[in-house]
Amino acid sequence: MAYNNYFPQLYPNVNPIMAPISQPTAQNGITWVQGENAAKSYPVGAGQSVLLMDSENPVMYIKSTDQSGMPLPLRIFDYVERTEETVQNRVPDITREEFDELKAQVGKLLERRENSKYSKDKGGQVNA
Repeated sequence: MAYNNYFPQLYPNVNPIMAPISQPTAQNGITWVQGENAAKSYPVGAGQSVLLMDSENPVMYIKSTDQSGMPLPLRIFDYVERTEETVQNRVPDITREEFDELKAQVGKLLERRENSKYSKDKGGQVNA
């Protein structure tokens, strides 16, 4: 009996019947889940998105809901470490002039192919 009288004084804003349900908490600003099924079942408020990191695989998820609280499709991303080697092996961007030059070269090759002895005549037959 003393417990019932003591509880409301210790926690005046908590109804013992409607105590909040604990949710997984983020550590260091990162929310960790165990696998895709856990990401799918992670609760997200209406109209919100949350980034979830998989603790078992190098995968991250973005879980979102629309304004009515209906879940949107789970977005799944694989992540890999960017190393100095991958940066050096990156294909460089080309300029517009380089693209136009390549386009002209391809055009010449296609024109030469069309004019070759193996081109089709008007009847669809291949001239040999």
